[in-house]
Amino acid sequence: MSARKATVGSAATVVAGLALVIGAAAPGQAVTVAAGARSVPNCGAATAAGASAAPRTNAAAATEAAPTPTVTGNAAQQLSYSLAPEAPIGLWSSSNLTLRTPVSKGTVHLDVTTHGFIADSLLMQRYDAKAHRWVDLDVRSAGGQSPNKGRFSFPVSAAASPGHPTTVALRVQAIDRPGRLDVSASVDDGHGHTYRAPTRSTVVDRPTATVTGWTDGAGLVRGGAAKEFDLRVKNTTKRAYPALNAGFSAYGQAGDRFVAPKDLVLQQYVPERGWQHVPLVPSGCDPGMSAALAPTAKKPLAPGATAVYRLRLAVAKDAPEAKVEAALSVGNGDTSLSYRSLPFEIRAK
Repeated sequence: MSARKATVGSAATVVAGLALVIGAAAPGQAVTVAAGARSVPNCGAATAAGASAAPRTNAAAATEAAPTPTVTGNAAQQLSYSLAPEAPIGLWSSSNLTLRTPVSKGTVHLDVTTHGFIADSLLMQRYDAKAHRWVDLDVRSAGGQSPNKGRFSFPVSAAASPGHPTTVALRVQAIDRPGRLDVSASVDDGHGHTYRAPTRSTVVDRPTATVTGWTDGAGLVRGGAAKEFDLRVKNTTKRAYPALNAGFSAYGQAGDRFVAPKDLVLQQYVPERGWQHVPLVPSGCDPGMSAALAPTAKKPLAPGATAVYRLRLAVAKDAPEAKVEAALSVGNGDTSLSYRSLPFEIRAK
């Protein structure tokens, strides 16, 4: 499925730069491109390298601990299905399917309906107890006419009964925008019968990200004082985010000259160390540049906690006068959570 592969070709240059820093965004992912943003130029091998380096790895390592399946429903239900009440973007959320009727070479279907995001951005897996790993489910998209619907399926055989139910551990991950997900489970038992479970719903949410101290269209004077601003990421979900990361990216051009990494001075305040230089590097596809920000903590971002990135940006005295499209992006692992455009202008005085 296309949502399982990263792409930088259709995003803005600043997004492409951030993708190389914090992980490329998948199609449908929550990256809001600034109005008027430029398309990524065709950089040949550089673009191909950036795109091929970022595919999502969905199958979990064989060393991952096996989940504890939870029997759902009651003895009168031949099929029951459960889904976690919250599915934060970028995190795996558990679900379970329980059979209480024998199935021989049958098929389980999970029909999904999304509200607020596209179904193609969903990832679903089941735990293969024999292989000791998570595997992707087969997926069939409803296509462009129904972008909010899709079907995930997997084969099943089980000598299940009301007294000896069989449970399959499942998990789901959303990588697009906040909203709601409805899942309707059914099973064709291989004997001409179809059993259905009640539809389950979950809330899809994500941490909030805000930037303070920055005004769109701000002016920075060559060789002048640095402008201070903060990026604040508050975990408004009920789950901890273990791999929070943030990045900065910029693109600018004045005539035939592009704004280069040497033209901008980015610093980040690190407790007990003070202001630290943040190296800006070419994004692999000139003329963009990008930088990874230092983590604010060594532990996951707990529910209700806020990560604060204190930053300041200055312009070198010999930088060109130009309008610059800059951006801050926040992610968890290789999933983008938010994107904030920071346009500014380099001025002579």
